[in-house]
Amino acid sequence: MTPNEHKIKRALVSVSDKTGIVDLCRELSDLGIEIFSTGGTKALLAENNIPVKSVSEITGFPEIMDGRLKTLHPKIHGGLLADLGKESHISQMTEHDISSIDLLIVNLYPFEQTLANPNSTHAELIEKIDIGGPTMLRSAAKNYKWTAVLVNPAHYAEVMQSLKEKDLTISEELRLKLSGEVFSTTAYYDGVIAGYFNKVNNIKFPELTGLPLKKIQTLRYGENPHQDAALYGEFDTVFNKIHGKELSYNNIIDINGAAGMITEFDETAVAIIKHTNPCGVATGKTLKEAYLKAFSTDTVSAYGGIIAFSGEVDIDTAETVHDLFTEVLIAPSFTDKALELLTQKKNRRLITADYELLKSKMKFDFHSVVGGFLIQETDMKFIDDAGLVCATDRKATEEEMKAMMFAWKVCKHVKSNTIIYTNADMTLGIGAGQMSRVDSSRFAVEKALMMGFDLKGSVVASDAYFPFADGLLEAAKAGATAIIQPGGSVRDAEVIKAANENNIAMYFTAMRHFRH
Repeated sequence: MTPNEHKIKRALVSVSDKTGIVDLCRELSDLGIEIFSTGGTKALLAENNIPVKSVSEITGFPEIMDGRLKTLHPKIHGGLLADLGKESHISQMTEHDISSIDLLIVNLYPFEQTLANPNSTHAELIEKIDIGGPTMLRSAAKNYKWTAVLVNPAHYAEVMQSLKEKDLTISEELRLKLSGEVFSTTAYYDGVIAGYFNKVNNIKFPELTGLPLKKIQTLRYGENPHQDAALYGEFDTVFNKIHGKELSYNNIIDINGAAGMITEFDETAVAIIKHTNPCGVATGKTLKEAYLKAFSTDTVSAYGGIIAFSGEVDIDTAETVHDLFTEVLIAPSFTDKALELLTQKKNRRLITADYELLKSKMKFDFHSVVGGFLIQETDMKFIDDAGLVCATDRKATEEEMKAMMFAWKVCKHVKSNTIIYTNADMTLGIGAGQMSRVDSSRFAVEKALMMGFDLKGSVVASDAYFPFADGLLEAAKAGATAIIQPGGSVRDAEVIKAANENNIAMYFTAMRHFRH
């Protein structure tokens, strides 16, 4: 007999998620398959008049210790693990009165769902750690040639169709696919539990990690059409697409960046993102005002960008934005009239975002490298008031200080090397990702002048220290009157001297914001 010829005669069923289980077991029973079960699952099947026997009839041992011990028994695992293609296994089964279990249907205690409840206690969580379930699943999955295993209700119909059409058999190909899902499921399950214990023990970076991530969707492609891609995690709990075509890999990265930028502001704000860099950020009394100021920073780069709004988009704002080609608009909500207008462009994506939930989930950043990945805490800090010191003879005016705080928020989200020019409520020129800080400064000035801005009286933010005075001199030449930067260069004295000579107020933060 081959695995493809092996008929399903006995099934063991024990599920926490009882979706579809009554209908499935009724059909199994109608096919003459003997069903064994445990606890609540057994009670549910009996209530629905489905013939079912207790696993105690297999083990000859009662369920004990509040159900902690019921399936950890040689007669269970022997029935799951027996290689029916080996005479020695069959002989040992006969010797020890072990019968084959041909089909295992198990899903696991709801640890993750219990963890999601903020009122759950540690003791309750411990009791939701499944022991027998994963053990049986792994046994059956290892022995997939002879024991079919179902861990996901989504495959119930496929298996039942095979049993009906193929004379109670399940192909080895399907068994292999189902067993693979088991190991992914138990790895995810253990990863969630491990994550909880790491949190309890205050371990940020464990020696071993199995990141528990669920696939949200397969994407059309990655950064480029020749690259396959998929989205994992909880992105869809923060962002919800309410209109437009499917999100691309690049859209998702930019959405994440744009929304992260907005979380820096308590006031009404708008951020326009292009290729992960902000090309315009502003605050205002209304979203429309903030948008117009952000857009004016760089009207060219905003084309085809991602726009994030801090508040509900109303019809005035929608009418102002509507004619611009944009890939995505992000906001906590949209009014009905705004939606009526904005949905006229069928391809433009409209996304609602829960910014507070986003902030709660901004804990770690991941970056892939060959053979692994880097993990770091997300850069959530803004400024250390104790570290903020005036390094120059002249102190900033109240307006300059307000502008520097605005600029410092924005520069956190610009690729290094970063030099940005702002006033108190909008970006004027952004120099992003240049290899030289001087080039970043020049580029920011060129963009500002191209857009018609006079930088006289502006402030400058630099994500890292000025290694030489030349960057500061570029800012002074452009008309900036105040600079905020981390400080810490061996040439700080030279830079401070240049600032004093140009009557520039310069503040050191003792905190940098590199963004690679």
